[in-house]
Amino acid sequence: MKKDGLPEAWQARWIDPEPAGMPEGRRPASVLRKHFTCGKVQEARLFITCHGVYEAVLNGQRVGDFVLAPGTGDYRRRLTVQAYDVTGLVREGENELLVTLGDGWYRGSVGIDGLTNYYGTDLALLCQMVANGQVVCASDGTWEASQEGPVRENDLQQGETYDARREAIAGWHPVAVRDFGYENLAPTESVPIAEQERFAGRVITTPNGESVVDFGQNLAGYTEIRVTAHAGQRIVLWHGETLDENGNFTQKNFDPGDRNKNGGIPQRSTYICREGENVWHPRFAIYGFRYAKVEGDIPAEEITYTSIAVYSKMAQTGFFSCGNEDVNRLFENSLWSMRSNFCDIPTDCPTRERAGWTGDAGAFAPTAVYLMDCAPVLRKWLGECRLAQKEDGLVQNIAPVNNSGSMISNMLQGSAGWGDACILVPWALYEAYGDRAVLEENYEMMAGWMRFCEKRASKTRIQNLRNPYRKYLMDEGFHFGEWCQPDVDNMAAMKKTMMSGAPEVATAYYYRSAELMAKIASILGREAGAEKYAAIAEGAKKAYRYTCTKKGVIRSDRQCEYVRPLAFGLLEGEEAVQAAKELNALVVQNGYHLNTGFLSTPDLCRVLADYGYTETAYRLLLQEECPGWLYAVKNGATTIWETWDGVRADGTVHDSLNHYSYGAVTGWLFGGVCGIRLREGRLTIAPKPHPSLGHARAEWHSPAGTIVSSWKYEGERWMLDVQVPMPATVVLPDGESHPIPEGEAHYEILL
Repeated sequence: MKKDGLPEAWQARWIDPEPAGMPEGRRPASVLRKHFTCGKVQEARLFITCHGVYEAVLNGQRVGDFVLAPGTGDYRRRLTVQAYDVTGLVREGENELLVTLGDGWYRGSVGIDGLTNYYGTDLALLCQMVANGQVVCASDGTWEASQEGPVRENDLQQGETYDARREAIAGWHPVAVRDFGYENLAPTESVPIAEQERFAGRVITTPNGESVVDFGQNLAGYTEIRVTAHAGQRIVLWHGETLDENGNFTQKNFDPGDRNKNGGIPQRSTYICREGENVWHPRFAIYGFRYAKVEGDIPAEEITYTSIAVYSKMAQTGFFSCGNEDVNRLFENSLWSMRSNFCDIPTDCPTRERAGWTGDAGAFAPTAVYLMDCAPVLRKWLGECRLAQKEDGLVQNIAPVNNSGSMISNMLQGSAGWGDACILVPWALYEAYGDRAVLEENYEMMAGWMRFCEKRASKTRIQNLRNPYRKYLMDEGFHFGEWCQPDVDNMAAMKKTMMSGAPEVATAYYYRSAELMAKIASILGREAGAEKYAAIAEGAKKAYRYTCTKKGVIRSDRQCEYVRPLAFGLLEGEEAVQAAKELNALVVQNGYHLNTGFLSTPDLCRVLADYGYTETAYRLLLQEECPGWLYAVKNGATTIWETWDGVRADGTVHDSLNHYSYGAVTGWLFGGVCGIRLREGRLTIAPKPHPSLGHARAEWHSPAGTIVSSWKYEGERWMLDVQVPMPATVVLPDGESHPIPEGEAHYEILL
């Protein structure tokens, strides 16, 4: 076996389990089997992948814990192969390998459009088992297949139908050998998707008389049922995130409407019982839910329900607690939205779209690296961004691409703040992990994006022709802009940017990406690139200041137009001080409510606190009215909502209730409230405390080791305890700076 995790040579052939002439539409899962003999085994590995998703069972035991393997991706370009150690499962003598294939991302419903057969109409299996260095089993024309197994329908979005009476599978027939080649095969370099936390369900009766199970936690996964039943009895579970304003089950908040080619996303499990005890959960579907509506032949109270969280196997690395329980819940909500949306790749939501939006990942990555060991997932997704990149350097808004490829969808690509994620995410990983490899492996993609931006900036709208730095001004192309601002109509704002451009947002990101590229090129020893990107950054800064400010003075009622230049360093000296003062005034005038959107909200509290407006930053953090982070908490949220008013004051529900983007504020709990900042190998602890929390503690299991910053107010004293795995600098709230070696330290300030 080669070191890259693939067999030395494939003896296996691609095999198609479905006979010709199968009907169109939803099909049963296919079951394939092979009996083989083996001598005494000292070491055995199974290499396996498929078109669709698979579950492999060797001698009655499931192989591995990878759920929905082989995962998602642009299968035309890269299809990952899993290598499992099956030494303990292989017997001396007769063996049976059974593989079930479902539709998965390959030909199931994907994206908000609900497109099917995106990569092809076939299911296919490729597998090869090597024992003691010899191939003992390989997919070929000697295998058998059946479509008469228990999984009668399956789709990631639509759901799964399972008939337990069919578990004794009949109807075996020969498979067809197909020539799909081996060129797109690659070893798995990420972590598996796996079953993780479990929550017991509680049956309630809603006002309209329906039986609904409440699991207490919104998550991505599926429901396991346990029941004693008679053969043929049916149980149907519909999964949703919330109850409506009347307390009844609803799915309206994530209904994609007419755009979905399947008429909606039912997230429905249908189970037909066998006689006796039944224990089951779906294998080929995944849902976003807290509630499940129960229908069928068995009283809901006679069934035991357990929700199972399913996401990429990432260890939690960030832990936070403070004296305000609502803030603690906000932290947990952010963590749960990350868990729910890191299923092989980072997605926007686990219900309506399930798409790898670049903007979401770019906004959240600096927070994600605190919360969980997410580097393998983000690096896999960056690989999908590279595959999706156009020849001219355009980075698409979603990777892997899952839209229709229509003229309109192609026009709405390359948005500033979205495409820039190809630079922002590798940089966030590098700052946290200090691994130059993530910069090197993405450098050509980043450089390609910059070439695309240079070409776009070379065109200027007529109203900006007087700008002497116009070749660095980004006022052309499609941009989402400061998406999802409170009290702003998203569609109207997007139409406006299409007509007149979005130079404030786009030029700021052109500067930010160029500035980072200059650093990245220098780190990688590409000095010519460093000089080039530094020059672009300088030009973009001048272009921004000329068009978007009046000699460094900002005039706007939108907080984002102050946050962005302050966060990116587009203002200098007294200009920045004045802008921060005006930003603070805007927040105060707005009753300590934010009016920032998708792009600048992650930086709002940090910018305010860094410029001395800590009081305002905390009042924003603790805002209980809409728009504000604690509004959702006060309304019972267990995840982060897509919009600030996901549940309105009258109880009506709209939009997804499980997007991680606005949870990026929890990065400030680590980097601001407790002050843990690890940047390019340099550790600083510079907390920004406030009495409103009473105490706060952040613990980060960083790549450098465990870092702890814990402070509290006690009488007339403020006390800080830190633990660092490396030399660090502690900056106290009074401005005193203390270099410390590895270990623990204690500080006190008299108030």
